[in-house]
Amino acid sequence: MEAVQLDSRQLGVFYTGDSYIILKKHSEGAELHMWMGEESSRDEQCACAMLATQLDQFLGGDAVQHRQEQGHETDEFMKLFPNGVSYKRGGVESGFRQVQTECVPVRRLYQLIISWSGCKSSVFEKQKVHQIAALIRDTERNGKAHIRDVTQGEEPLEMVQVLGPIPAITDSFEEDGEADRTNSASLYKVSDALGCMSVTQLCDKAPFDQNLLQRDDCFILDNGANGKIFIWKGGGATVEEKRAALQIADEFILRMSYCRATTQVEIFPQGRESVLFKQFFKSWS
Repeated sequence: MEAVQLDSRQLGVFYTGDSYIILKKHSEGAELHMWMGEESSRDEQCACAMLATQLDQFLGGDAVQHRQEQGHETDEFMKLFPNGVSYKRGGVESGFRQVQTECVPVRRLYQLIISWSGCKSSVFEKQKVHQIAALIRDTERNGKAHIRDVTQGEEPLEMVQVLGPIPAITDSFEEDGEADRTNSASLYKVSDALGCMSVTQLCDKAPFDQNLLQRDDCFILDNGANGKIFIWKGGGATVEEKRAALQIADEFILRMSYCRATTQVEIFPQGRESVLFKQFFKSWS
């Protein structure tokens, strides 16, 4: 397994059979994003996580880590790519997986990229989907394809020939329980003080008291109902506890029967907490 730096021209283009590490440095420290393609092997994902842990140690252990699953990336991750992201099937051949190629007849609009927007989408959404179409044109079509902006109900014949008849499209709406899911959270303590890693629930309802977070341990803030798991690493936690943070998150997701593919994981060292994390506490100082 080998880590390869991407050509800058390929930033924002992800192969679904691969895993990636994106490092962003800024004045407050570093951010490590582990992006997992939906077709990448478990071995590749584990190797990606191990490399991210090693990179975090190299950076002094103060990097904030995020695990990004294809199709469920955080807004923070998407902001790293102003022109949007695109997915391509396949991946780099490795010792864990052999890339198979076969001849399959595929119907494609090679010289035409259709940027489709719902009839009630905002101007910003229409601009964003056009930017993504431009990214595909410039990276996958070498700048040769033409982009056509299409609004719902005005689909061209070429689009219908490839995708088939356009089905009835209903309006999207926010679920009534969205606010409850967003605010629902529990707090757990992770410790190896007894020689083995243990997880103990401290509080089953937010907001929490900040004093529950002790610098000698790690903690799990479970917002799984909203698709988020936070790991807080105390400054005095053991090296083993800090190294095992992502593994602990995975085991917790399995234990709680959450969907791994749609549950976002963020790992914070003490002092690098996000505003989103802090909102689950009564006060923060």
